[in-house]
Amino acid sequence: MAKGIIGKKIGMTQIFDPSGKVVPVTVIEAGPCPVVQVKTLENDGYEAVQLGFGYKKPARTTKPLKGHFDKANTSPAQALREFRINGSADWLPEAGKPVKADAFAQGEYVDVVGTSKGKGTAGAIKRWNFSRLKESHGTGPVARHAGSLGACSDPSRVFKGKKLAGHLGHERVTIQNLTVVKVDAEHNLIAIKGAVPGPKGGVVLIRSAVKKGGAK
Repeated sequence: MAKGIIGKKIGMTQIFDPSGKVVPVTVIEAGPCPVVQVKTLENDGYEAVQLGFGYKKPARTTKPLKGHFDKANTSPAQALREFRINGSADWLPEAGKPVKADAFAQGEYVDVVGTSKGKGTAGAIKRWNFSRLKESHGTGPVARHAGSLGACSDPSRVFKGKKLAGHLGHERVTIQNLTVVKVDAEHNLIAIKGAVPGPKGGVVLIRSAVKKGGAK
């Protein structure tokens, strides 16, 4: 990855482009993210940068983690994430210095990673978009259950991967090729076109797009 930063989802709004067209955007408070550690191929086996985001009380930080932050001369961070750099780190300051929102520019394509909203336990209709059963004789007592799970005598089991009711949401989701519409470096804000995963206040990762320019 060429660039990356950690942020907090503020919410959605809309802005107008120069032609007067309304653009829906998600506003993200991106950084400042101090560089906690730079991993190298010689020492760690891969190249990556470790960034922190947010403030965490030292009293609520474990001693090993506090020593990790002290080594970089930074205060404990609420979130700690890694970004692969693969030798491309022109944007990266030295350890202890922050990465700010101006690492990205207007018009760039980015991938945004977040944790989707948790929906709890959901049925097959809500979770997998199943259709209801016939609400007539012989299909009761409810019409919203998953229906038959397979043959009864052979193979006498439920196949792996069968879509059933269960936990919905609260999983890692990546939205690719979103456009950076506006960058406010003074207030550490980045406006990204479209929606990003997670609730307001959720931690998200913004990184350079892998499939550059694939969406408009």
